[in-house]
Amino acid sequence: MTSVGAVAWLMVAGAMAQPVEVHLWHAYRGEERTALETAIEAWDEAEVDVSVQVLALPPEGFSTKFEAAAPRGNGPDLLIAAHERVGAWSSTGLLAGFEAPPSGLHPTALEALTYNDTLYGLPLATKSLVLFYNRDLVAAPPTTTDEIAALAGDLPQGVYPMAVAATEPFFHAPWMHGFGGGVFNDTGDVALDQPQNAAALTWVKARIDDGTIPDEATGVLVTQLFNEGRAALAINGPWFLGEISDQLNFGVAPLPQVAATGKAAAPFLTVEGILLSGHARQPEPARRLAAHLVSEEVSVLRGREGRQSVATLAALEHPDIANDPILGAFRAQLDDTVPTPNVPAMSSTWEPQARALRRVLRGAQSPDDAVRAAQQEFAIVTAPPPPPANPLPYLALAGLLAIAGVTLLARRIWNARSEIAQHRTAYAYVAPAFLGMALLVVAPFAVGAGMSLFSYQHNESTFVGLANFANILLARDWPVFSPLSFYTTLAVTILWTAANVTLHVGIGVALAMLLREPWLKLRGVYRVLLILPWAIPNYITALIWKGMFQKQFGAINAILGLFGVEPVSWFSQFTTAFAANLATNTWLGFPFMMVVTLGALQAIPRDLEQAAEVDGASGWQRFRHVTLPLLMPALLPAVVLGSVWTFNMINIIYLVSGGEPDGWSEILISEAYRWAFDRNHRYGYAAAYAVLVFGVLLVYSRATDRWLTGKS
Repeated sequence: MTSVGAVAWLMVAGAMAQPVEVHLWHAYRGEERTALETAIEAWDEAEVDVSVQVLALPPEGFSTKFEAAAPRGNGPDLLIAAHERVGAWSSTGLLAGFEAPPSGLHPTALEALTYNDTLYGLPLATKSLVLFYNRDLVAAPPTTTDEIAALAGDLPQGVYPMAVAATEPFFHAPWMHGFGGGVFNDTGDVALDQPQNAAALTWVKARIDDGTIPDEATGVLVTQLFNEGRAALAINGPWFLGEISDQLNFGVAPLPQVAATGKAAAPFLTVEGILLSGHARQPEPARRLAAHLVSEEVSVLRGREGRQSVATLAALEHPDIANDPILGAFRAQLDDTVPTPNVPAMSSTWEPQARALRRVLRGAQSPDDAVRAAQQEFAIVTAPPPPPANPLPYLALAGLLAIAGVTLLARRIWNARSEIAQHRTAYAYVAPAFLGMALLVVAPFAVGAGMSLFSYQHNESTFVGLANFANILLARDWPVFSPLSFYTTLAVTILWTAANVTLHVGIGVALAMLLREPWLKLRGVYRVLLILPWAIPNYITALIWKGMFQKQFGAINAILGLFGVEPVSWFSQFTTAFAANLATNTWLGFPFMMVVTLGALQAIPRDLEQAAEVDGASGWQRFRHVTLPLLMPALLPAVVLGSVWTFNMINIIYLVSGGEPDGWSEILISEAYRWAFDRNHRYGYAAAYAVLVFGVLLVYSRATDRWLTGKS
């Protein structure tokens, strides 16, 4: 054998000896991650020809990362994800099917991972709501809804029979299914207006009214009430186990039957499956690894060590799992669950369901009217896209504008060539910033503006020209005076911006004037304390204020109660919801204006004010005619900047009021967000909203620029 042949043979042999790599992505943490990695290590040792590369990603953005990476060949072979995305992902080729699953897997879990008669994953674990009960308050868990209501007479004063986030559709689902309703009808069409759904709303409203369930309960409040012994029962999922106090004597049981129908209260079931990527580089070894992870031995390990409610039947019968009181309760609940529909339309039903639920619970609408309105809203957000448009006129116009823009730019550069040559060093320093702005601001804006000319639905894009703008500006989706129309939202946004900036400036300037006075002691301490609201991340502040505005347990109503004021349901009407948002954003915004004013005041000589005082000017006259005019050069740009910030302050709207009631407190940017992510992922429509927001701010900035230029 020649030396060249020997080298070639060695290279081939070395390549053959290298183990095949299977890439697995997951978002597990804690015990679940440890159990998974233990199982993979054992498989790695047994399968010497395959090496598993595991990547743990944060849950936030996990799906988006997979959607972006997989088609480009940078994604995993296998991923662990909830089954709800199976329909959307399989429709676009992101997933590949399993021909025949291993025997002994729970049929409900397999059903959840099946779409269009194809199985797209193997079930690792199931998660659903169950009933948690305080053993010190309840001897045995109730088996019917009547027994829940009857608990009120046996509990100490101030203890609720049951705590549940009743305003959330996911937590309302057990009663909806228990009354015989659902999201879809027998033919597979969305049917939110079923009479059984209205009956479930009636029952929940009655339980709120009679005090069985606390009003406006959030997940945080449910945890607090249960841990403090102020709720005998709580409805929650397996994640709740990590939130329960170690000192609490609690038990877990399946949800009770609905007494009115005799049906079990069936929660939505989430199945965490191991899915095969449609772009997998090693599909066959990946399928073998998936089968290994759902085997009896590994499932027992994941159940025992990872505390997972597994979907392998033999593992569920294993003594370590069957005799575990918590895992046994989840196993018992598994037989009375409804897999969350994995069809793409399901994602567009959550918002209409939530609106209907909240309208009924705050007494704004009857259950029958609420479910009919929910069905109408679903029909609007899932309406067919506009008809395709001819792109040639738009391309021609874009070409003409591009030529005109390049010509104008070239002409200006030519006319300023001597000045550019004179200051070429300065331009060189500015060039990196210009390039960064072009890449990070101009280019994304151009892409977004282009996206507004398309309709994106069901993962398909269609060029529709200006149809999205026409639908928005001509109010084709919602009536003009509807809370969800562009014009109503624009009016609320303008009111929101004007009220906030007025309060920011008023409070900020007043505090700055006070803090400049030499007679005030500890001025440095006060300045630091008053800047803190601005320094703390606004989403944290928003969540704190959200809790303070809670109807029954919030600090705001507690203070009002000291003066004999009845508890206010802050998010049940526009005025109070707007006031709650305004108070929160005012707390966040006044420190900026205070700091700007304090800086400007340092440049104003006190001699001018003292001279005015000698001439007999009052304090108000000195401020109005001396101090304020000198503050304007610094204050007006800050007002413009604060206006733009407030105009787009989505965090406060989204986290405090959530747009309640019925979208009346939404602003333009939060509406754009909802069209993109809550309403059938209509990205083109949302992009059109964003372009209109840009247009409004452009007009405002140009108007203020002209006004400031005229003043100077």
